[in-house]
Amino acid sequence: MLTVKEWMELVEYRITEGDSYGWRCFGDKAFGLSAWNGDHKGWSMNMVFDTETQTVYTVEVCDYARDRAYRMINPDYKMVHDAEALSRGVDFKEAWDDVNYIDLETEEDFCEKAEAIRDGVEYDTRVSVPMNLPDDVLFDLMKKAHEKDITLNQLIEDVLWAAIRAEKAKQGKFDREEILDSQYPDGDDYWREDEEMASDVQDMRDEYDFSDARPGPAAAMTAKKKNKSKKKG
Repeated sequence: MLTVKEWMELVEYRITEGDSYGWRCFGDKAFGLSAWNGDHKGWSMNMVFDTETQTVYTVEVCDYARDRAYRMINPDYKMVHDAEALSRGVDFKEAWDDVNYIDLETEEDFCEKAEAIRDGVEYDTRVSVPMNLPDDVLFDLMKKAHEKDITLNQLIEDVLWAAIRAEKAKQGKFDREEILDSQYPDGDDYWREDEEMASDVQDMRDEYDFSDARPGPAAAMTAKKKNKSKKKG
């Protein structure tokens, strides 16, 4: 999670508002700071932290020009935050009218987007997700990426996209041909030509749950890791 100092550097130490945090989920020392550039088509950044321990609970960056809102919630406190939102009847996914938060997974991704939004430049809207792959799997994927003359990141994204497409087609949640034509001009032949790639896709489907994954720029990064624990008979 970001530190107070890192967030302050993102807003260049320009604070426009601050007040005690009104919810109970983070304790009675929680305090919110905001920085706004004064432009309704500009940006703002928000942070909630503990004035005693300096623990950062949430950070947000709002891109009003593009109607995007990015957020990170400290994983140690996400459950209590979401529970209080539900108890208050608040949609914790909503940033403002018709705009939902996009939850980010890494500090680096948040900082890169926040800096670009602050500086008014284009940025990558995809969501970065850390993946811990066994060394043997990583080595095999590196070899496949080299054979296809693409980067390892691109290969993993392609594999995840293929798994998402297969899951969505299975559930009938979108028109399969439309997605193939728009996302992969080469269609299914691209995947059928390589049986090993099909195996990689199946491995990803075994490892991740794609039932709630969203088609779009960040679709390959929205899968949830499956809980493989089983109830005892």
